[in-house]
Amino acid sequence: MTQASCRRFVSTNQSSPLKEIVMTQLKSNKAKVAVIGLGNIGTAVTTNLVKGNRPVIVADRNVEKAKGLSQKLGNQVQPMDIAAAIKKGDIMVFAIWFNAIKELLKKYATELQGKIIVDPSNPIAPDDKGGFKKIIGANESAGEILSSLLPKNAKLAKALGTLGVASLSGAAFQHPEPAVLFYATDDTSINAEIRQLIRDNGFEPIRIGGIDQSIRIEVFGDLHEFGAMGKTVTVQEAKEKLGGFQLQVK
Repeated sequence: MTQASCRRFVSTNQSSPLKEIVMTQLKSNKAKVAVIGLGNIGTAVTTNLVKGNRPVIVADRNVEKAKGLSQKLGNQVQPMDIAAAIKKGDIMVFAIWFNAIKELLKKYATELQGKIIVDPSNPIAPDDKGGFKKIIGANESAGEILSSLLPKNAKLAKALGTLGVASLSGAAFQHPEPAVLFYATDDTSINAEIRQLIRDNGFEPIRIGGIDQSIRIEVFGDLHEFGAMGKTVTVQEAKEKLGGFQLQVK
């Protein structure tokens, strides 16, 4: 049974005794997600994945934090130390500061070869006015910088960072029209994995192009909640907001 046929079966047989078996097959067919870093964003992503019935590996510098989140959210969350999580996961969500991602890419260059790396980071730091400022050039993006540091055969997607934590949690699984999470990647071979990851977080994915578009979905960018977009949007609202810009919504 293919993933598509599994999903059709589940949607039309909500009370069937075979539903649990089919759901188990769906889970086993999905790549293993590891969330590294359990601050606000990492915790929100992990919580959303559990709501979306997606098993997830979690790791943090504080191992007890990972264990605590697992105890809170249940057995779909598997706590590990960072090294073990990187080895075990297929999709690595680096929910840590931009500079910390650079360090991990270097430290675990061998272990990350061939993996899908998801970068939700925003290259910012507190300013002296109670707000935030970019820590890289005005025309630079974290996505493009990290793409130049990728381990061999690793694939990068800029995703899960276009909303503040309140919206990432509060707008997940919104009905009747889901909210959008934009993403960017140069490697279209990972589109299906990234789109499923975003849907399992409770959002509708829209690819805006390659990594050279990352700046648009980082803080202060025109598609970021804390930029020109200014709020969460549905697919229709995104189309209206962007006019003739061609969005990949399928």
